[in-house]
Amino acid sequence: MLKKILKILLILILIALSISLIFIGNGYNMYKEAKESISLEDRVAMIEAKENYTYISELPEMYINAVISVEDRRFYKHNGIDVIAIGRAAINDIKALSFVEGGSTITQQLAKNMYFTQEKKITRKIAEVFMAFDIEEKYDKDKILELYLNSSYFGDGYYTVKEASRGYFGKEPMEMTDYECIMLAGIPNAPSRYAPTVNMDLAKQRQRQVAEKMIKNGYLTEEEAERILNSEE
Repeated sequence: MLKKILKILLILILIALSISLIFIGNGYNMYKEAKESISLEDRVAMIEAKENYTYISELPEMYINAVISVEDRRFYKHNGIDVIAIGRAAINDIKALSFVEGGSTITQQLAKNMYFTQEKKITRKIAEVFMAFDIEEKYDKDKILELYLNSSYFGDGYYTVKEASRGYFGKEPMEMTDYECIMLAGIPNAPSRYAPTVNMDLAKQRQRQVAEKMIKNGYLTEEEAERILNSEE
């Protein structure tokens, strides 16, 4: 009986490995095709050529800390992928029996913004990983974050942080208050829900979620967070 069970387990493992290799191969091919369509350097140049391109030096520290906390808290420590986040996401996906969480790093999201669709598919996620390694090899972390913030969608037709800060708050990025920084950091996750022009109550709920992550990651104390969140009510 035990031998039969072990044999079945071995067969299942081999099937799983075979399926994994197929997905990895397809993902690698997607990555190769994307690179051949346009070089990474040319993609970066296209982002940098945007009229409202925003340099990281133009952004408040509070905003940068908020983005790191909510999007990729180990951003400055990993090499393009976060194994811990991927493991956590896999567990949550299995529990939900759906692809609800991806565990993508900021670098992977940048790869998606530059080359791939927003559709949640395993092949595309694998292609992102290959592209993320290329990005990390050629650009430093600050540049990657800068490019990400100039290629993400903030809602209301805004594709750079400068456009978003001007559109939502009537200010240049460096002029944003701490309250506005934390609110803006939460919008790209779901602009159709969290943009303050769509639903201010949901925008504030998301803002509080960002603040809670900042507390957890050591960027704010609970007292500081409450003071900021209550500062413009």
